[in-house]
Amino acid sequence: MKAIIKTLWTAILMLCCVSNGYAQKAEAPENTYDLGAKINEMTLTVGGILVVATNDGLAGIKPNESKPIFTFNNFGQLKPEETDFIPMTPYIVVSQGATGGFSGIGKTKRAVIDYVKGKVLFNSEDLKWTQIYTCNVMLPQNKLVVSGLQKSDAKFESQVPKVAVYDLDSGKNDFSFFLDKPGRVGMAKDFSVTGTPLLLKNAVLVPTAQGIIAMSNSGTELWKSKIKDVTWMVADDSGKEIYAFESVNNGNNTRIHKIGDKDGAALWADDRKVKGIVSNFEILPQGIAVVSNVKPSGEKGLGKLMAAKEQSHIAFLSASSGEDLWEKAPKTNGYVQHFYIMEDGILFGLFEGGINKIAFDGKPLFKKPLKTGENIMVMAHTPQGLLYITGEDANIVNLESGDQIWSKPLKYKRATSVASTFDSKNNRYMIAADGKIMAIDANSGDVNDFAQCNFEEKEDPSSMQIRDGGIFLSSSQNMAMYDFNGSESYKVYHKSPGRSTFGKIMGGVMAVASTTMAVSMSAVAGANRSAFGSMNDLDSYNDYGKDAKRAADMFSGIAGASFDYLSKRFKATAATENSQFILTKLSNGVGLVKVNKDSGVVEKEIILNDKKPEYEVDEMGGYLFYKANDKTIYTYNLKK
Repeated sequence: MKAIIKTLWTAILMLCCVSNGYAQKAEAPENTYDLGAKINEMTLTVGGILVVATNDGLAGIKPNESKPIFTFNNFGQLKPEETDFIPMTPYIVVSQGATGGFSGIGKTKRAVIDYVKGKVLFNSEDLKWTQIYTCNVMLPQNKLVVSGLQKSDAKFESQVPKVAVYDLDSGKNDFSFFLDKPGRVGMAKDFSVTGTPLLLKNAVLVPTAQGIIAMSNSGTELWKSKIKDVTWMVADDSGKEIYAFESVNNGNNTRIHKIGDKDGAALWADDRKVKGIVSNFEILPQGIAVVSNVKPSGEKGLGKLMAAKEQSHIAFLSASSGEDLWEKAPKTNGYVQHFYIMEDGILFGLFEGGINKIAFDGKPLFKKPLKTGENIMVMAHTPQGLLYITGEDANIVNLESGDQIWSKPLKYKRATSVASTFDSKNNRYMIAADGKIMAIDANSGDVNDFAQCNFEEKEDPSSMQIRDGGIFLSSSQNMAMYDFNGSESYKVYHKSPGRSTFGKIMGGVMAVASTTMAVSMSAVAGANRSAFGSMNDLDSYNDYGKDAKRAADMFSGIAGASFDYLSKRFKATAATENSQFILTKLSNGVGLVKVNKDSGVVEKEIILNDKKPEYEVDEMGGYLFYKANDKTIYTYNLKK
């Protein structure tokens, strides 16, 4: 009888869902933005502002403002590669013309936009820069370092490479200096900038084709080093020891130099050469951990090149001498996908499968390398040990010995995504794969089939949450809720209007979860790698709140109103945390439905009047941005 009543009640809720949905179809947009030019691309930023690329340039849309907060048409239409959104910042760097190094042909233009303030902070044309070699955002100092040629009324100055440092909060120039003496007699030398400058407390280090040049904040030359063609540098915590990375063998290998901040003198008797391109570099009390990636050689034809995989190498060097501290480096036989610094050593996981842990003295800490499935999606701390989840299996292992905690790993068919969470009330891990949810007792490791979860369109579940009423599971088109005993509370499916019409949904959780990746990738690309401290800390499982707080704290540690805005945004609870948005075909056309996670009820329907709609959803702020036609953007408030 209870089951019958429950079924009837669910049916009533679903009927209400349909009725409520139809009542919402005529909803008008909250704001309309006619941009006056063809829209080519839309990008939802981490700040919740939509940046639109048009045939005229860029426009920024803040959904609660009736007009764009900025338009930038100075450079005309921009190609996608000419617009660089600096990860986890309010900045966009716009580039036209040749990029990087010295370019004697054609004019190069750069601009930096603060999309939160809606303000152009730097425009090379306005400031008479005729050539730009490099243009780098420096954090946490919140500065912009530019190098190139700047037009001047003074004789000879327009032909001499120059470096300028700008404050990104105010947009004002802090100081500038020439890399060579204007009007110097003799053979001209190439002083082009070869990589990313390093901003220290009282100086800036500039890597050039003639070597590294250190200048004071007053523009006085402090010293020169003969190390040429450096691509990036990093300082230790004291700022007194500098590591410089030189690209060699056509960029396939790297030389690491160590120099002092006072005079640029070498602190190692010889530089250290490593195979491949350095992707991870961590300065530790015990030494220096280095991960480098070697590209496949492809020496025996294109077929082998296409089939070969990238190979990672791990080395541990003496900070005092640069010598290798490990007699035998650990075998990777694949690409290092996860890399974490622990109290007793280095923990790493390979994309091809496999986890190992090495002490700082080079001794293996695991009894033997742990075999896992391919593509390690999760490596995280739990009270029981290290939880790993791959596309094929899952288990918890002892972080000291590598022994498996569960008697045998949980096996399933290879999946593109595996949803999981921890049910703290019942002390169990919940993992969805192979069309079912499995419950694993946290203490014993016993596995029980919890519920069936075959989703329509053969979708793999991508998200799982513990909610007050039970366990919520979802994918792009499917949602389901199960009570804590495994009984299905509801299951809803909204058919996709076609795979080609999927919009991109930048959810709050997704944005938070990608924080570490975004900052790490920024560092690899050549930003101040020491800006945010170590990004190689193993996170606790299922702790999105911790990640959000870390992002908020990172923003609050940088001076400026825009970073203060980002910090408050990440501290706030996601505006739509109780809803999911699904693109589907409705009776009046393709639209977006807002579905309540606890009931499965459709709370809002918005017809998008397009068979292939282009849209973005800001789940943190609770807004929908919809490209209504070639020139117009609509915004809808999803919180109502």
